Amino acid sequence: MDWIEAFILGVIQGLTEFLPVSSSGHLELAKLILPSQYTGESSMLMTVVLHFATALSTVVIFRKDLMQIIKGIFQFQWNEATKFSVKIIISMIPAALVGVFFDDIIESFFNGAVLLVGSMLLVTGGLLFLADKTKNTTKEVSLFHSIIIGISQAIAILPGISRSGATIGTSVLLGIDREKAARFSFLMVVPLIFGKIAKDLLSGDFSTLNMEVAPLAIGFIAAFITGLVACTWMISLVKRSKLVYFSFYCFVVGTIAIIWSFL
Repeated sequence: MDWIEAFILGVIQGLTEFLPVSSSGHLELAKLILPSQYTGESSMLMTVVLHFATALSTVVIFRKDLMQIIKGIFQFQWNEATKFSVKIIISMIPAALVGVFFDDIIESFFNGAVLLVGSMLLVTGGLLFLADKTKNTTKEVSLFHSIIIGISQAIAILPGISRSGATIGTSVLLGIDREKAARFSFLMVVPLIFGKIAKDLLSGDFSTLNMEVAPLAIGFIAAFITGLVACTWMISLVKRSKLVYFSFYCFVVGTIAIIWSFL
């Protein structure tokens, strides 16, 4: 039934958006295994709704930080809040450019490319494994760091590369404090998600789509609630240096996906 699949996809999105195991990769694999009733425009709409739900859960958890960023932008003073806001904006630029100029190419990757997903999960696993071995510091995110982390986020557009895994892993390898790395990673994606949602809705691609509201609502609620839990959990795990467990998970799932692609 549509609502069961919507619930499963919502839970997967809510968990994997924040845990470093690639939400896009898991959604692609889930749509193949179920098998999914959502194809074409209906699949795109469901993805938009689920991403909106997890973005909203991020807003709820980091509402104080987001208010600080907004205040920093409009204070027109070079203080700590403004500096942090500038770093967030800089980190968004690489992914925004990729999304604007290579949108069609990116969408072609989200079409049952199991081999690509599996391969990129192995890359994610390797990055998490290396990041887990680094020593924790108290270093802040600098302007230079925000550029490098932003490039990592742009690369993570590929299905199978975890966005949170890539950005947090890169931050930790750069020597940034783990908790600050997780906070920066989750905050930097919020404007991009809302921007992508607005772009998709304004494109008119869904104007002629006749889809029931109930499955979308169920998927949204499932993704939002699990997102709240996963985001809080992920911050705790990063602080305690538990990324290695997710690296092993990515290695296993990635290997299975690669084998599946050849069968």
